[in-house]
Amino acid sequence: MTFNRASNSTHTIGLLSLMAALAGCAGPPPASKPEGLGPTAARRVVTAVLQDKTTSAEGWAVDIHAALATLEVPSTVENLCAVMAVIEQESGYQADPAVPGLPAIAWKEIERRADQAGVPMLAVRAALSVESPNGRSFSERLNAVKTERQLSEIFEDFIGMVPLGQRFLANSNPVRTGGPMQVSIAFAQAHAEKRRYPYAVDGSIRHEVFTRRGGIYFGAAHLLDYEAPYDRPIYRFADFNAGRFASRNAGFQSALALASGLPLALDGDLVSRSDTARAGETERAALSLANRLKLSDGEVRRDLEMGDAPGLEKTALYQRVFAYAEELDARKLPRAVVPRIHLKSPKFTRKLTTQWFATRVDERYGRCVDRLGALVRG
Repeated sequence: MTFNRASNSTHTIGLLSLMAALAGCAGPPPASKPEGLGPTAARRVVTAVLQDKTTSAEGWAVDIHAALATLEVPSTVENLCAVMAVIEQESGYQADPAVPGLPAIAWKEIERRADQAGVPMLAVRAALSVESPNGRSFSERLNAVKTERQLSEIFEDFIGMVPLGQRFLANSNPVRTGGPMQVSIAFAQAHAEKRRYPYAVDGSIRHEVFTRRGGIYFGAAHLLDYEAPYDRPIYRFADFNAGRFASRNAGFQSALALASGLPLALDGDLVSRSDTARAGETERAALSLANRLKLSDGEVRRDLEMGDAPGLEKTALYQRVFAYAEELDARKLPRAVVPRIHLKSPKFTRKLTTQWFATRVDERYGRCVDRLGALVRG
């Protein structure tokens, strides 16, 4: 009898163990191991690096790590430094940096918009002389404006209050970038439609871009929150300036120019953005190779339209152009090239290029990685 009781007990224990194991298998899988630095370590080392750059080092560190965390981008030394390098280049750690000569720039833009709309400047100046919501006239506010946030608010008030403002500004605020990373407001608005913004919105996404937390969040998203086939960070910095995948596309244009024998601007734009139906120079070069690449005109166009998205490198056009060009030149060709674009902005007082921007940010990035990496290693 004793033997039987022990046997039954053993059987029961085994059955319970098996049930527990099966229950464990049916439950949720264990969480994956976090990548990069934890929040405390990330904030500590970023704060240490920023002590001599800003009086609000800890606040910047908190917002930088929070942006990466909410975007599900690991807080590695490389990712932290990529964001920090762009901030330093674009604003010197100022959430809403002052722009030298902004009143003159604003008036010039108003004159340009009025001329395009066929509105006499005399009528525009009369409209701007009315009292704005803060008690001063729009003209007085324009003459005293120092930052893009202030200018954006003036245009918002003017468009909202004055019918003439709606006419010659076409309900379109001329301030298109802002904040500590000078991110595109249109990008921020589109991103917020696709992915939940992690903070309470103060008025609008446009307003959030000009804050430290919002500017960093949307800037980090533009810089890091996409898959790109790059082996060096300088290409992401170039993309930040010229548009996502611009460096990949410029690499393709370089190979296409070699394969076709036609000179191409390495600007990263693969299809014409004009309203005309005519093909741009990149499409014309690709079509000249269509027979040799065994592709139809429609297939060429279809693949070129992947220029704004991931996966261009998987298309038949991309792969056959590189194969053909490398056979011609008997060497491996680069898959990414920094776009050759001259930057245009009324804020610039000298000629600048995407190459200049990407190189400057990459230099800052290298110094940051050395310093932040030393702090992490201890």
